[in-house]
Amino acid sequence: MEKTLKVEKQKRSAILSQTVKTGIIKSNLVPMFAGLTLALYTYDIDPGTKLLDVLYALIGTILVIGAAGTFNNVYDRDIDAIMERTKNRPTVTGEIDTKFAITLASIMAVLGIIALAFTTPLAALLGFLGLFFYVVPYTMWTKRRTIYNTEVGSISGAMPPLIGWAAMTGTLAHPAIAALFIIQVIWQMPHFYAIAIRRHDEYKAARIPMLPVVKGVKRTYTQTNIYLVLLSLTSFLFLPLSLGLTLVALLMNVGWLVLSIYGYKKNKDSEKWAKLLFIYSLIHMTILFSTVIVYSLVGIFILN
Repeated sequence: MEKTLKVEKQKRSAILSQTVKTGIIKSNLVPMFAGLTLALYTYDIDPGTKLLDVLYALIGTILVIGAAGTFNNVYDRDIDAIMERTKNRPTVTGEIDTKFAITLASIMAVLGIIALAFTTPLAALLGFLGLFFYVVPYTMWTKRRTIYNTEVGSISGAMPPLIGWAAMTGTLAHPAIAALFIIQVIWQMPHFYAIAIRRHDEYKAARIPMLPVVKGVKRTYTQTNIYLVLLSLTSFLFLPLSLGLTLVALLMNVGWLVLSIYGYKKNKDSEKWAKLLFIYSLIHMTILFSTVIVYSLVGIFILN
């Protein structure tokens, strides 16, 4: 009996996790903390005075991203049913009731924005804008209509570092946070292009106009490299703050560009090339934003 209850509890937990997209929540907390810790360091703020704000920023970010993911799952359940990687989502299989999912997302959205408002009004506004851009302009308007859906979605995807920074300072008037935001925006294009190539047939079946589906791999390769060149140039946005961060960003960004060019020429199989880029994109984000966090924490420790 006890074992059955435990299994049932684990199943419910898994359903909830898939519904709110905990994987996306976790991956977005890294850039959020990068923005948060960099703000503390840049403005020489004593972390001890901001512990409650850090907690509210964490809770608010988790809830807002979870709400966005849930709304997305509900709205996309028709196309999710067609795609192999999404066909087992609880909103598709019926393991979670649609009305319940909408109610859950709404409650999470409200509580998340309120939590962020306990830090600063700007953080709450950014949380709302991130949620809005993901649900309306991206999910409802552009995802099924244009190859530029990735660019539109990148705005919401780049909100976490802004939220973390704003939660600590109440302002965005500094080039350092502009660097994090711009890098996060541009990073998403080659990352999601790689996913779209690997899942080409699924996106085509679901009639989602991803760039590789509509324009082909060669156009995607060219556009990927253009974004990677721009990403490399953004490295210098860190220069007023830190030469070390600039060099790390430049190394990671140029490395991605070299891998793209070399991997494309070496691999006739576009999926292998896309897999290389996808894996590197995850390594890139982890190393770059973790470096920002470590740099900021070390700086805070030395200053205090």
